[in-house]
Amino acid sequence: MFTALKHFLQELTFGESEKVKFAEDDKRLAAAALLFHLVDIDGVVDENESRKLRDILKAHFSLTDAETNELIKTAKQKDSEAVDLYGFTSVLKRTADEQERLAIVEMMWEIVYADGHVHEFEDNTIWRVAELLGISTRDRMLLRQKVAREQPEEPDNP
Repeated sequence: MFTALKHFLQELTFGESEKVKFAEDDKRLAAAALLFHLVDIDGVVDENESRKLRDILKAHFSLTDAETNELIKTAKQKDSEAVDLYGFTSVLKRTADEQERLAIVEMMWEIVYADGHVHEFEDNTIWRVAELLGISTRDRMLLRQKVAREQPEEPDNP
């Protein structure tokens, strides 16, 4: 009986193909969907932003390459189905402590700065998400400044 229960739980979690499934209330999926939304919001999916998204998710959530790919694929689908950002932020508000919510806002700034400039839609989205996550304006701006300072210097064009 224990074996049957274990198999059922594995099937529920991994499916028949052993692929990882991310539940609707998984904070990793909620964070990934918000990050993917930022990559896509200015209408241009920049390769640097896509690479940064993959690197951030893999490192922050300690995922394998396959898990990272599945998370991004699922996040992209969930973002395209979403009518607003509240569904994702409400999951994070319930499941992530303040430090993790701050880390998510910092990851968002890292995605935005990956292509070298901040688009007004990106800035506005982070503002809205931070408000929904209960992150103060002060903390949001401090995280922005921190990430901006960590960016490589642009070479001077003669």
